[in-house]
Formats: sequence, C-alpha cells, structure tokens
Amino acid sequence: MAQRPEDRELLAAAAAIGRDLMRPDPRIYWADLLLTAMVAYASLAGVMRLPFGGATIVLGLVAMLAFYRGLSFIHELAHLRRSQLPGFAVAWNLLFGIPLLTPSFLYDDVHVRHHARPIYGTTRDPEYLPLASMRPQHLVLFLVAAGLAPLGLLIRFGLLAPLGIANARLRRATVARYSALAINPAFRRTEPQGQARREWLRLEIAASAWAIAVILLVATGTVGVTQAGLALLLGSGLAVINQFRTLVAHLWENEAGAPMSLTAQYLDSVNVPPPALLPALWAPVGLRYHALHHLLPSVPYHALGTAHRRLSTRLGRTPERARVDHRNMLAPLRAIFRTAGR
Repeated sequence: MAQRPEDRELLAAAAAIGRDLMRPDPRIYWADLLLTAMVAYASLAGVMRLPFGGATIVLGLVAMLAFYRGLSFIHELAHLRRSQLPGFAVAWNLLFGIPLLTPSFLYDDVHVRHHARPIYGTTRDPEYLPLASMRPQHLVLFLVAAGLAPLGLLIRFGLLAPLGIANARLRRATVARYSALAINPAFRRTEPQGQARREWLRLEIAASAWAIAVILLVATGTVGVTQAGLALLLGSGLAVINQFRTLVAHLWENEAGAPMSLTAQYLDSVNVPPPALLPALWAPVGLRYHALHHLLPSVPYHALGTAHRRLSTRLGRTPERARVDHRNMLAPLRAIFRTAGR
C-alpha cells in the first residue's frame, strides 16, 4: 500500500466537492462548544453531589461522553487558524484543555506532522504505529494502558513541570518525551520558538497551577478521595474510549514504514458514516469521517457529512470506497485483531 500511485480521479473529486466547504461556521463551533461544556459540567456536578445509584451512573456516562466530545475539539484546533475563530482556542483551553490537563500545545504541531505526506505512516509520525502487525496481547495493552492517562497527565503537569524549572535535564526530557498526544514511543518533540513558545509556556503554567491545586486540595482533604477517584475514573473511561477510536481510525498496515501516497493514506483510514448512530458518541466532532479528513484536512467538522455525501454521489460505491466506509467499529476492529501477530 505504501507505494500505491495516486488515484487522480479520487483526488480531483475530493478537491472539487470540498472547494466551497472550507470556511468554519463560528455559530456552530461556539454553540457546540458551550452546550457541550454545560452538559459536561452539569452532569459532573450531579455525579459529585448525588448519592451513588442508577442516576449517578447515568450522569457519569453522560459526563464522560460530554467531556470526550469537548476534548475532541482539540483536533479542530490543530487545523484551524486562530484568526478564523477569534477567542475559540482560549475558550476551549479554559473549558476543557486546562481542566483535563490536555492544553492545546500538546497537539498543535504534533497532529500537523501526521498529515504531512513524507511523514504519515513512517517512524517519524507521532500518531502512527504498525498496530496490525502487533500481537493481540499488545493491542489489548495498547487499549488498557490509556486508562492511566489522567494519572500520567497529573504527574506531568503537577510534578515534572515545576521540578523542571530547577533541573534543565528534566525539563528537556519532559519537553521531548511527555509533551505530545502521540502513540509512537519513538517520537521526540522540540520546544517551539517565538510566539508558539510563549503560548506553550502560558498554557503549561496554567495547567501546572491547576494540577498542583488539585493535588493540594486532595492532600488537605478539601476535596474527598472518593470525589477525586470518581473524576480520575471518568477521565480513564474517556481515555479508553478515545484509544478504541484511535485503534479503528486506521488499518495500520504500513509495517515497512515507507512514505505513503495520499491515496494510500485514505485507503489506510476509516470512515463510519450515517446511518450508524453510535459513532456520533465514540467518534464525535467529525472523527467518524477520518479517511475523508485525510483527503480534505481543511474542511471543518460540521461540513464533513456534506463532503462525504457529495463524494459518494460523484464516485459511487467502488470497491476501494467499500474498503474505507464501515457501518460500525466492529469490522475494522476484527480486521486488526485478525491480522495481529502475522
């Protein structure tokens, strides 16, 4: 697949159908973000205040999915120019990025690399591993380990960041190894310069202050251990759902690690379009159109459904498109585990 030539008809069709869909609609972005935040925090308040029972379980599930949806906007931020939605990145960081210890600097430059043609699928891609060639037990570990993400982020911002002020070696290691939302353990990050570095430091200071405050609140008994445990549990559930979504976002078949054409990237990726309803929960904010997104990375999430319908009408149901579009996560999940370890 890595050496597959470009499908000129596919690329031309994608360019034609997406030409008028590039502009993000501020009304949709802001309404979605604010409504999602209201649902997330109201549900979380119910979980923290009500006695344990059926209602708190339902509210916990709602809170987890709402925070997951809100957190997923980090993917949009990686593709948007700040001038397109003034103030949106600041609002997102205040509502989700800092409270969940995932400020936008962890993803901005990282995700752009994933879309670069010379980098996608290679050992330099922070978001790619040849998962289809791994053993099944390693895939299970890949999923389960995501549950430790909230604790890891608390350590990264609550301990490593402040200690790095006095220890340059620790700071370099923190920047290189623990400052990217990546799945490739070989990926190393460098600290940016100029305005990007200033934004990084502002967000890192805010996230670090919040992490330290959380640790102190629990240590002094101001926040109960049970409440803190529930928050960590919701965060772990969110992270595991996202890891499942990551596992079925691609077919992960580029075992050789060679650069891939844009067509090969598309065929190595997965769409889960309507009429399926559940993907709206586990692949929110346009992530259900992941293959299409690799063809049209600049199309905002709210226009991807239109783009997908247009592409389907223009090209029809070809065997290659049948390979990309799935009814749910089960088919790509089975395919990955079926080939795992071969």
